[in-house]
Amino acid sequence: MSPAREDPFMPSGLRLMCVHAHPDDESSKGAATMAKYVDAGVEVLVVSCTGGERGDILNPRLKGDPAILRDLAQVRRDEMRAAQEVLGVAHTWLGFVDSGLPEGDPLPPLPEGCFAREPIEVTAQALVREIRRFRPHVVTTYDEQGGYPHPDHIMCHDVSTAAFDAAGDPERFPTAGPAWQPLKLYYNGGFSRARIEAYHQAMLDEGLESPYAEWLTRMGERPQRRVTTRIECAQWFERRDAALLAHATQIDPDGWFFSLSREIQARVWPWEDYEAAASVVPVVEIEDDLFAGLPSPAEADSLARSRPVLAYDARVGREAAV
Repeated sequence: MSPAREDPFMPSGLRLMCVHAHPDDESSKGAATMAKYVDAGVEVLVVSCTGGERGDILNPRLKGDPAILRDLAQVRRDEMRAAQEVLGVAHTWLGFVDSGLPEGDPLPPLPEGCFAREPIEVTAQALVREIRRFRPHVVTTYDEQGGYPHPDHIMCHDVSTAAFDAAGDPERFPTAGPAWQPLKLYYNGGFSRARIEAYHQAMLDEGLESPYAEWLTRMGERPQRRVTTRIECAQWFERRDAALLAHATQIDPDGWFFSLSREIQARVWPWEDYEAAASVVPVVEIEDDLFAGLPSPAEADSLARSRPVLAYDARVGREAAV
């Protein structure tokens, strides 16, 4: 296990920012971790880059509902507010428009004015402004593939990494507030092969039909992402599920996500996984705390204002320094 602060889950004065593409992403990616840190006294801010305006209605019980179809954008905002209250996090909208998920062969062009077509200087400045306002010590986002290849998820990665690099430089975006360098950047781990295999075997052991067999087949021998950090958070799975269900248009309560009981999940995979992307302090495997290696909150604040040099950078296309 990694070296960590003394009693790391006591109220701490530390701050965590979780950057997501759409409302509902925060509840399916790292929600139990967020709830755990909230209960420990950590300030947690979710940033939604878009409003999810072009999302499909995935709950079959709500398809064709005229009230939802009349104003899906407001429905998504209401759902986000409900999920926010469940998790106990703060929330802000970055203000960009959902790009939608293009379908067809060839793929159609993305809509004019959507998030994925905005200039990176525009989107990065918006996130830099939020970083300098909230002053997080740690930021989480998606890997360079977006977790999956939705154009908004990929753009979310690009924006988050650009803003992480720019926020501590007083010469970049000088009107966006005083410089502040987040100390660590992580990618959400999501559903790794190991996690899916654990769920699949657990369902077979229970004599249940597993929805994960086809998923494993599709994954084939695809290389798996590295896991550097594993947060034990089974105690918060109920909050995670409640937050996800609050996004009623986006989740089927009878779907595969809820096919395995929380009790079994807690037994076979009680963690949420992360991949360290960049850090001003060394990263060791396997950390059990996103704030591992950081000094006291007051010292962390001082460090974040001082333009610290990265001690670790494992981002694709960059030379890693450990």
